[in-house]
Amino acid sequence: MTHHHPTCRTGFLVSVLLLALAACKGEDKAAAPPQAQAPANPWPAVTWPLPPDAALERRITDLMATMTVEDKVGQLVQGDIASITPEDLRRYRLGSVLAGGNSDPGGRYDASPAEWLALADAFHAASMDTSHGGKAIPVLFGIDAVHGQSNIIGATLFPHNIGLGATRNPELLRRIGEITALETRATGMEWAFAPTVAVPQDDRWGRTYEGYSESPEVVASYAGAMVEGLQGKVGSPAFLDGRHVIASVKHFLGDGGTTDGKDQGDTRISEAELVRIHAAGYPPAIAAGAQTVMASFNSVNGEKMHGHTWYLTDALKGRMNFGGFVVGDWNGHGQVKGCTTTDCPATINAGLDMAMASDSWKGFYETTLAAVKGGTITQERLDDAVRRILRVKTRLGLFEAGKPSSRAVGGQFALIGAPAHREVARQAVRESLVLLKNQGGVLPLSPKQRILVAGDGANDVGKQSGGWTLNWQGTGTTRNDFPNADTIYEGIAQQAKAAGGEALFAVDGRYTTKPDVAVVVFGENPYAEFQGDLPTLAYKPGDDTDLALLKRLKADGIPVVAVFLSGRPLWVNREINAADAFVAAWLPGSEGAGIADVLLRRPDGSVQHDFKGTLSFSWPRTATQYANNVGQKDYNPQFAFGFGLTYADNGDLAALPEASGVTGNEGAAGVFFARGDAGSGMALRLEDSTGQGVTVTQVPESLEGDLLKVTGVDHLAQEDGRRLAWSGKGEAIVALQSHTPLDLQRESNGDLMLLTTLRVDAAPHGEAWLAVGCGTGCTARIAIGPALASLPAGKWTRVGVPLKCLAAAGAEVGKLDRPWSLATSGTMTVSVSRVALGALNEAETTIACPGA
Repeated sequence: MTHHHPTCRTGFLVSVLLLALAACKGEDKAAAPPQAQAPANPWPAVTWPLPPDAALERRITDLMATMTVEDKVGQLVQGDIASITPEDLRRYRLGSVLAGGNSDPGGRYDASPAEWLALADAFHAASMDTSHGGKAIPVLFGIDAVHGQSNIIGATLFPHNIGLGATRNPELLRRIGEITALETRATGMEWAFAPTVAVPQDDRWGRTYEGYSESPEVVASYAGAMVEGLQGKVGSPAFLDGRHVIASVKHFLGDGGTTDGKDQGDTRISEAELVRIHAAGYPPAIAAGAQTVMASFNSVNGEKMHGHTWYLTDALKGRMNFGGFVVGDWNGHGQVKGCTTTDCPATINAGLDMAMASDSWKGFYETTLAAVKGGTITQERLDDAVRRILRVKTRLGLFEAGKPSSRAVGGQFALIGAPAHREVARQAVRESLVLLKNQGGVLPLSPKQRILVAGDGANDVGKQSGGWTLNWQGTGTTRNDFPNADTIYEGIAQQAKAAGGEALFAVDGRYTTKPDVAVVVFGENPYAEFQGDLPTLAYKPGDDTDLALLKRLKADGIPVVAVFLSGRPLWVNREINAADAFVAAWLPGSEGAGIADVLLRRPDGSVQHDFKGTLSFSWPRTATQYANNVGQKDYNPQFAFGFGLTYADNGDLAALPEASGVTGNEGAAGVFFARGDAGSGMALRLEDSTGQGVTVTQVPESLEGDLLKVTGVDHLAQEDGRRLAWSGKGEAIVALQSHTPLDLQRESNGDLMLLTTLRVDAAPHGEAWLAVGCGTGCTARIAIGPALASLPAGKWTRVGVPLKCLAAAGAEVGKLDRPWSLATSGTMTVSVSRVALGALNEAETTIACPGA
C-alpha cells in the first residue's frame, strides 16, 4: 500500500507543536537510516515534571549497595500469574508480576474480587519474605485495565478508546482514569497497562479500537489527561497515592502504522512522520509524569522496537527526558533478531528496563544473569534499569504501603461497579455515539411506543463490551458475568416501561404484534489484537444475516433504527441504506442504558440527550479504502473525520453505492473453512498417503478407490458443512491447502487454538490425526482418535488444539501452507462445519499436548 503523508494542519496542541513544525519543514519519505547514524532530530524536548529528589536517590543508592547481582537482575523481570507462583517469587525475587488477558486466580476468568485481592496479598508477602535470602523489595502487580478494571466481575466497563475519541472530552478521560485506578486498587493491583496512545492509520488493524483517533491531535489531547486521571496530578497530594495507579503509555512506537494494518508488523515511515503522527501522545504523557512506557511489538523500518536503541534510549529517555522505566510487551523481546523469549541481552542493552517475560521468566532471568556476569550487559546498564524501577516503586510509596488489602481502598469492593462510577461510564456512552443518518427525523423515539429491539448485539453485554473484557478476546462470557451492567435492550426496556410504552426483544426480529419501530443492534463479535486483523473493511463478508433482518423489518413497513457495534469504521453501505437511522455505537461497555438515553425522548416528548459524538476515525467509501485519514492526499471518505449529526440537523441521506470494491472471495481473517467452503486463498483437498488426490470443487466427491468420500451436511444452514467418511481401505487425508504460506507465529505466541467445529457420526477405528504442515520435514500431527471417540455421537462441538502444541510437535508455524488436515487409515465418519483460529476458552473439548 502506498503511504500518503498527511499535510500539516494548524491547531496542534502546544505540547506537541514542535512535532508538527519539524514535519512541516520538509518530509523525508526515505526509510530511516540505521540507528547508529541518528537522523536530523525531529524529536521534541519534553520537561520531565518531577524535580530531582536527592533524598530519594540516596535511599535507592543505599538499597542498591546491599543488592546482589541476582537481586538486581530479578527486578528486570516480570512473570505472568499463570506461570509464576508466590513460592517462585520467594526464590527468584522478580520485580513484577502481571495478569495477562487469560490469566486469573485459579485459572478462572470469573474469579471474585476477593480472590484477586488475596492473590495480590500473596505475591506481595512473597516479595517481602527474606527467609530464603534476597532483599525485601515489594513486587509491582500490573494488569490490562484498558477500559476500566475490565478483568474483574462487576467492574465498571467504559467504552473502548475509539468511542472515547468520539467524545472529544479530555476531562471525561481524566475522570475515567480516576475511576479505573480506584477499582484497580480495590482489587490489589497498582499498575495499569494504559493508556494506549496509538494513532491507527489502517482500520484493518485488529487493535484499531484501542486508539482514540486517526488524528495525532486528538490522541495528544487525551494522553496527559488520562495519565493524570490514573496517577494523580504531579505536585498534588493525590499523585501516586493509594487511590491511584502507575500508568503505562503504550505502545512505543509506531504500532498504529504497520503496513496493511498487520498487528506486530513493520511501520515503514520517515523519522519526521513517525514523530509527528505516532509519537504525538508521548510528550503530553511524559509531561504529565507517566511512570512507565511499554515497548511495542512492531518494527520500524525493519527493526523491532524491543531492540531499538535509538528509539528506546536516545529518543525516549534522552531527547524526551522520560524519567520512568520502559517495560516490554508479552514476550516481545523474543522477536528481536538473534533473540529467543528466554535469552535476549540485546533488549536490555537497547533500553528495555523490564521484560514482560510472561511464561519465559525463569529462562530469561537465568540468561540475563549470565549476560551480566559475562559482561554482555554492563553493570552501568543494569544499575540504570534497576534504579529506574526502584524510583517508580519508591515514588509510589510501595515500600511503606503494606499488603494490598491493607492499603487505602484495598478490599473496598463496593467501589467495583459503584453507581457513581457507572454514571460516568453512561455519560461516556452518551457522548460517544455518532449519528450518521436520520432519515425523516425518525430519531429521537417516543418511549411510549411499542419498540421491537432485535439483533444479536441487543441483549449481550459481552458483545457490546468487545475484547479485553474478563478475558483476552472477550469471548465466552455470560449475562451473569456482568452483575453491574445493562444491555442495550434492558436500557430501552426500562425507559419504555417507565413511560407507559413497551419494549419487545427478539434476536431474529420476529414478532406477533407489529411494533411501531424497530431498533436493531448488530456488529462485530469480540476480538483482541491480531485476532481482529482484517483483509478488507467489508463487514462480515459472506454473511448477510444482519442486512436481511434490516430489510425484512423495513419491508414490513416498520421504521428501522440501526445501532452498529464495532471496533472500527467498516464498509456497511448496504446496512446504512436499509435503515432509516444509523448510529455508530462503537464498543460501549457495561452501560447499554446510555444508548437509550440518546435514542429515546423523555415521556413528555422533549429531547433527553442529543447526539454529541463526532467521528474520530474517517468512515470508508469502499471496503478497500485503507488510506483514509484526515489530511492525507486524495482524502475522500464516506463520512469525514469530525462528522456527526445532531437532532437539529437534516439527517436525510441519499442512497450510498453498494459496490464494495472487493474482488474475489471476501473470506474472514483466521477462518479456514466455513459455510461449506474453504477460506479465502485456500482449497479443500482429498489425498492418499502418496499425496495424490483431488481438489474438492463440488460435492459429492471421492478419493480414488473410495478411500474417502465427502458429501454435504447441514449444521446451521443448508449444506454449510461437509461429511467426511473414511472407508478403512488405506490412509486418507482431508486437508485445507493455502495458496500462500500463512505466518501464525503471533497466534502461537498468543495462546490461540486451531478450532474445529465437528460432529462425530462414526467413531474412529484405529488412530486418527490432526495435522498442520508446510512441506517435507515440517509437518506436525497430533493423535486425536481417543478424543474423537470420547465425544457424544451426533452432537456438534468445538474441538481445540493449541497452536503451541503443534509448534512443539515440529510445525514451523511461520510458514504453514496446510493449516489443517485430518487423517486416518481406519474407518471414521466426521462432519465438519468450521475450521478457524480462536481463543482458549472457545473450545468445548481441548486436545492435550503430547507429553503434557
